[in-house]
Amino acid sequence: MTQLSAATLLRLPAAVQRPAFDPASLKAGIVHLGIGAFHRAHQAVFTEDAIAARGGDWGIVGASLRHADVPDAIASQDCLYTVEILAETPRYRVMGVLRAALFAPRDRARLRAVLASRDIHAVTLTVSEKGYCLDGNGRLDFSHPDMAHDLSAPEAPRSAIGWLVLGLEDRRRGGCGPVTILSCDNLQSNGEKLGRAVMDLADRLRPGLAAWISANTAFPSTLVDCIVPAADDRHRRRVTAALDVRDAASVQREAFAQWVIEDRFAGPLPAWQAAGAEVVDDLARHQRLKLHVLNTAHSALAYLGLPRGHEFVRQAIADPELLQELDAMMDEEIGPALAPLDVASYWRKVKERFRNPMVDHRLAQISEDGSLKLPQRLFPLLVANAREGRAITRMAALVQAWLVFMARTPSRDPANAILSDWARAGADIGRALGDPRLFPAPFRDDLRLRQAIPALKKKGAVA
Repeated sequence: MTQLSAATLLRLPAAVQRPAFDPASLKAGIVHLGIGAFHRAHQAVFTEDAIAARGGDWGIVGASLRHADVPDAIASQDCLYTVEILAETPRYRVMGVLRAALFAPRDRARLRAVLASRDIHAVTLTVSEKGYCLDGNGRLDFSHPDMAHDLSAPEAPRSAIGWLVLGLEDRRRGGCGPVTILSCDNLQSNGEKLGRAVMDLADRLRPGLAAWISANTAFPSTLVDCIVPAADDRHRRRVTAALDVRDAASVQREAFAQWVIEDRFAGPLPAWQAAGAEVVDDLARHQRLKLHVLNTAHSALAYLGLPRGHEFVRQAIADPELLQELDAMMDEEIGPALAPLDVASYWRKVKERFRNPMVDHRLAQISEDGSLKLPQRLFPLLVANAREGRAITRMAALVQAWLVFMARTPSRDPANAILSDWARAGADIGRALGDPRLFPAPFRDDLRLRQAIPALKKKGAVA
């Protein structure tokens, strides 16, 4: 079957939305690190809609730091790809905002040149929590293997932080203008943490660069929200049927999308507000609701739902017993911890999104990297409630559910080796809570908190 390309774009069915501009004439103004499905379904859509609304050369040069398959698939289609919007009647649009797709280890010279270009005014990132190489205190972990590599080979970085430092040094030497760098990952205060990590590495590698960065670079915090299930065969068949061409880089997403950006910039940016983004002075309210309600509920559905045989979020949220547990956790534990924020209203909207029958969001996908996600999503509220004498039973049970899941079903997680050793040694809860690599100090120091997390059942608990 014919593949999606610039040549086939004009022949697509009328129902398929096309770019409102000529993609070939669009110049690049943004570099994106981590050209995965979420970026293509979220920030790229906001950017293309901003161009359609207000114009401007805001094409995106995307780069993958780890794998060549996605950029190669995109490049083979003249950087076009399809977004399937999942609703009762799915909608399809072909995107033209990507202007190049690079694989950083192979296309190092091209990526370095574009990062230092005077035409580039923004760099965005979706590299996941572990891509920032942070330690338990949110600072750059110089013992991380990627940091050790970047310290020894700063001209050939492996990490996103290393690439940013190299690009910013090139901009300084070339007398380029200021740049705004936006983390779009699910990290609390992501802009602050990203900026601090870049400064830490710059101080080690490039004398004088940190001062230049302070004067010429902004790291606004952001909040992103959109359910983007991994592409699967059913999705690809629907796209092929709708377009009558094959698309090797299509993505699927729910209709809802949110992007909240801190009002702290260093130069021009696309008219993202015209596309529905919010620019605010303080993200705290948005961040706390998203992180501690939606993201915590996702983790709960994964670690409680997978053992019950559920595959997708929509199946787990339809389980009456699971829903009852989550409703109680939101009402009795998370709501009081987040007061005066309106958790009840936000949770009602989240449940409706989770029930979308078209969204096959896999619980296994959500379960990955729990050792990085739970310290952000769950632990702060659990610790605060224990300290203040509020209810903690259901959140504590979720910690146990995560440990049981990891002991039985190792998944993609930086703590896999630690938890495997723990399971083989008998899976003692007290030992896990006492390990600073897994849990922060309050899990060792607060007796009520330690006692609230149920011990694993001896028989078959970690078989």
